Amino acid sequence: MESRKRNGEASGGSVPTQLFVDGEWREAATGQRFSVDDPASGEIVAAVADAGAVDARAAVDAAHRAWSAWRAMPATERADLLWRWHRLIESHAEDLARLLTREQGKPFAEARAEIAYANGFVRWFAEEARRAYGEVIPAPRPDRRVLVLREPVGVVAAITPWNFPAAMVTRKIAPALAAGCAVVLKPSELTPLSALALVDLAREAGFPPGVVNLVTTSDAPAVGAVLTADPRVRKLSFTGSTAVGKRLMADCAGTVKKLSLELGGNAPFIVFDDADLDRALDGLVANKFRNAGQACIAANRVLVQHGVHDRFVERLAARVAALRVGRGDEDGVAIGPLITERARAKVEALVDGAVAAGARVVVGGRALHELGPRWYAPTVLTGVGPEMRLACDEAFGPVVPVIRFATEAEAVALANDTPYGLAAYFYTQDATRIFRLASALEAGIVGANEAVVSNQMAPFGGYKESGIGREGSRHGLAEYTELKYLCLGGLG
Repeated sequence: MESRKRNGEASGGSVPTQLFVDGEWREAATGQRFSVDDPASGEIVAAVADAGAVDARAAVDAAHRAWSAWRAMPATERADLLWRWHRLIESHAEDLARLLTREQGKPFAEARAEIAYANGFVRWFAEEARRAYGEVIPAPRPDRRVLVLREPVGVVAAITPWNFPAAMVTRKIAPALAAGCAVVLKPSELTPLSALALVDLAREAGFPPGVVNLVTTSDAPAVGAVLTADPRVRKLSFTGSTAVGKRLMADCAGTVKKLSLELGGNAPFIVFDDADLDRALDGLVANKFRNAGQACIAANRVLVQHGVHDRFVERLAARVAALRVGRGDEDGVAIGPLITERARAKVEALVDGAVAAGARVVVGGRALHELGPRWYAPTVLTGVGPEMRLACDEAFGPVVPVIRFATEAEAVALANDTPYGLAAYFYTQDATRIFRLASALEAGIVGANEAVVSNQMAPFGGYKESGIGREGSRHGLAEYTELKYLCLGGLG
């Protein structure tokens, strides 16, 4: 993000819009570009290089060439480069947040928080790079030593989503780099500019050519086919829908790649009669309406026990009605646009279907066409049945469907009645219930009296069809390594 001009840079004069391969910015082999727009207005923000299979292979070539020297570099030196990258991100945080709001639409305060969150992963894995420990196991004979070595897996393909376009980049490539892997990054075509800016700062930090490569494309299947089929790519990390994750998993089977898949969710949010309602309301609003509900760990079903149901809904409705909707760069805005018109149409169809099936709109319940084609009002519905599509599909929008329940056993059964198991939340002041539900809920992330749970020190990932593997924490570093058993003999 230096001030000098580059061919094809984004509006704002600081972000390159080409591919980054082998330490250089270059155009796509075809010379083609695709447009990136502002979800709030539809205005074109930039035109970026449109990679194809040839470009993807060039990126893998570069990563493969760079990997031998990179893996041999002492972990302390890799850590130092990550620290430089961290400091550069920190010094450009405001510009990165403005760029994120422009291409993704979320409120500026949320964009700032995302940049800080993203940079937390760089700092964490700069520290963890020095701690990729092996093991010494007691040997079965006195003339042997049994060692377990932890080695980098190899070239990593990282495919990141549009909803957190900065944080998902660093959550994948920071541990990969820390472990000694070279990376080919493919960001979402809807939000590539944050990734381009972060990679430009990595270039400025001094990572060797080929260690970090980036391909932007409007043809994800063509680029993905190269990344999944090439045997030199030894790991694929993907965040996105379960349907796409399953296809990538099948495509990777031919070369038996390691996988990290962070996929869809259908998070329950359970409020018991004995809950602290103020705390539960604070948690729900912060969790559900972040990024206009476009988060994989956002509460998708709110289960409220009958004793507090009406009171909770009344207070929730007042809070939701007070949320300000508008462009992310406006002061006081809490809800921005949805990412595409298709996303808005999906939310609208789910709400309309629930209403047709007997649900009742308490607040909102309509598209805000006066603001544009991608806006939907913050919404609360009651009378939602667990069989309705709104309670089964991941809405990815600012909609709270409330389901009434009677007993703890019923709540647990409803919560687990889904093929997904990413996150679950519950509020109660019963200490014994906390431990019962922590065990009973089938989810990789559980919040007990807390609904803002993400941090770089904790493992992030799900059960069932919500994915494979964990990101963040020391476990996130291990995902980019292989274990090697070394038996030393003849020592007696």
